[in-house]
Amino acid sequence: MDSIVRDVAVSGRYAPGMPPEHPADMPAQDLKRFRRKDRRRLVNPDSRSSFVKRFAVIGGTAALLGYAFNEMYAVMALGDLTSVERVVLVLFTVTFAWIALSSVASVFGFLKLVSRRFGRPAPWSDEPLRKRTAMLMPTYNEDPSRIFAAIEAMARDVESLGQSHAFDWFVLADTTDPEVVLQEEAALLTARDRIGGFTRIYYRRRRNNTAKKAGNVADFCKRWASAYDHLLVLDADSLMEGRTIVELARRMEADPDAGLIQTIPTLVNGTTVMARLQQFAGRVYGPVVGTGLSWWVQKEGNFWGHNAIIRTEAFLTSAGLPELSGKPPFGGHIMSHDFVEAALIRRAGWNVIIADDLSGSYEESPPSLVDLAVRDRRWCQGNLQHLKVIGGRGLHWVSRSHILTGIMSYLASPLWLLLILSGLALTLQAHYIRPEYFKDEFQLFPSWPRIDAERALALFALTMGVLFLPKVLGLLAFFFNSRDRKAAGGFLGLVLSFLFEVVVSALVAPIMMLIQTGAVTEIVLHRDAGWKPQRRDDGGLPIGDLIVRHRWHVLAGLALAWAAIADSWVLFAWLSPAILGMVFAVPISGLTGSNAVGRFVKWLGLLRIPEERLRPGIQGRMDEARPAYVEAVADAPSLVEIVSDPELLMQHLALVDRMAPRPPGRVDPVSALALAKVGEAETIEEGVGFLDAKERATLIATPRILDALAQKPLNRQAAAKAAARSA
Repeated sequence: MDSIVRDVAVSGRYAPGMPPEHPADMPAQDLKRFRRKDRRRLVNPDSRSSFVKRFAVIGGTAALLGYAFNEMYAVMALGDLTSVERVVLVLFTVTFAWIALSSVASVFGFLKLVSRRFGRPAPWSDEPLRKRTAMLMPTYNEDPSRIFAAIEAMARDVESLGQSHAFDWFVLADTTDPEVVLQEEAALLTARDRIGGFTRIYYRRRRNNTAKKAGNVADFCKRWASAYDHLLVLDADSLMEGRTIVELARRMEADPDAGLIQTIPTLVNGTTVMARLQQFAGRVYGPVVGTGLSWWVQKEGNFWGHNAIIRTEAFLTSAGLPELSGKPPFGGHIMSHDFVEAALIRRAGWNVIIADDLSGSYEESPPSLVDLAVRDRRWCQGNLQHLKVIGGRGLHWVSRSHILTGIMSYLASPLWLLLILSGLALTLQAHYIRPEYFKDEFQLFPSWPRIDAERALALFALTMGVLFLPKVLGLLAFFFNSRDRKAAGGFLGLVLSFLFEVVVSALVAPIMMLIQTGAVTEIVLHRDAGWKPQRRDDGGLPIGDLIVRHRWHVLAGLALAWAAIADSWVLFAWLSPAILGMVFAVPISGLTGSNAVGRFVKWLGLLRIPEERLRPGIQGRMDEARPAYVEAVADAPSLVEIVSDPELLMQHLALVDRMAPRPPGRVDPVSALALAKVGEAETIEEGVGFLDAKERATLIATPRILDALAQKPLNRQAAAKAAARSA
């Protein structure tokens, strides 16, 4: 067999994986230097944020925090404050501030949502889009049938609106599993057969997944993005209605100052209790929280990494990520890239907007506590890296608040744990340690260690009210929408689901607190998390694995229970929600991650969301398309079949990403080893068999090694099978 690489280069029979390249610079931004005069000027000077809204939320939060601090101080200040009491006061203030901001913003989100219910929605335009958008679907060892079925569903939805001319679809693979790579290629060819008549779909797999998802998207930007006006970034579990995609592009065209527009995705397709718990909370409480956030941050919004449209010019010129000093976990490539990119885009003078009024944006959630822990470990490391970003020069203070929110979302857990332990220490101190009444030699009157119990109870009620207010407001706002209310089970069904969610969340919360505390501890000890593929469906695990995963959580619960009982049964009763969650972590994790239990809860009508009864059309399109891709993935040719069949090999080579020039003397050890093993093989099967998974993945992406392997013969049995297949 002559050079297959040369043959495919001169042949016009095989469509390439990607369009012609349009190289562009995407310079890494400097976090230590920024000149205000370099910031672009707004085209529309009125496109600025309102100070009044900021003052309402921040001022309201400060007033609430000041009142709570004063009450907490008064609770303990009947006597002199001890060292433990001072620690409790500081921890309470920090944790209360964390929940107070969200609670105050939710009030304004509630008011805006209710007013929107009684208003008239803006009419949808059907004018043709004038500019081009690249739809980006990054993937990493995901199920190709799900990805390509979603793309087909979205592309057909866009086509039904007559707007396909404005969108090209790109699957940007960082897949490392060689079997999944071949399945992705088979799914791509199926997609081109099914929807290639009215849209364009492309595929590129990187040889090395440097900088993970952020590096994947950056590679596309530097090589192809300049051919497009906008980038609409998706995730492997994303799904968006065609009208939402088109409206995002239309808003970007209409607003020359918009650098990024982020939708608020709705969680769907949950099968386990854990997944259904998250999607119920997101669907019922989420709109109030998201709308409140959008209301006060205004033009200084945030980016959540997917289901958002970005102006290409803004992204290329201002969002190139720097590499942080030091080694992982705090240094190296920025893992949680989205918050940083939004902050850099805003720093450059572009607006970042949260489109809280746009529906039709969907994603999925982890199916179990264990899967949540795996994802949170990665997110925790990425967010704590932002400690090196938050002080970046020129960042808007609201952008810094987003970054701080991301950091606090994980630091809050160890702070809550410290608050619980400090309060326990305060109680045990009063019970077991003899107080020192006369601390000063010349003191006439004793210092009695006293706590105002009545005031403490009132403060506890205030804290619970602030904590639960977003949920209550979300439920009330949901009641105003009769269509969604009826689809979610009516008044009674929603109230029962609300109570079920509150109880289960209360049991899960202490486990998540310990999980996130453990993640923070590992990062402080400089343990890198790496990057693991996310499970999407079944969250079930064997009981042995659950015991191993949660053994320390159970022991922590038993220790807390012992300490509480050592003081009094009253203290044990106060701490019982946390104790129960920890002690029963194994069954709670197993039951909430079980598909069977999830189906039973769904049968009971609990945690129902409107999208389960009024299934969105885009999900129906995806369901209709998926069997074709499941079949294509199942029938994907093996590596031996591809190498031994000239037609299959030339088709594969047409999809292989070009190799970057190699500096003389710099040899990739994996490629060199794969080539050496292929050279020693006598047959194609033997050559493939010599290689491990990493070497096979390299082989698939390296035409020179594929060419060398293709020169080998098949064994007789395989050759007969190949001939029969061709016949």
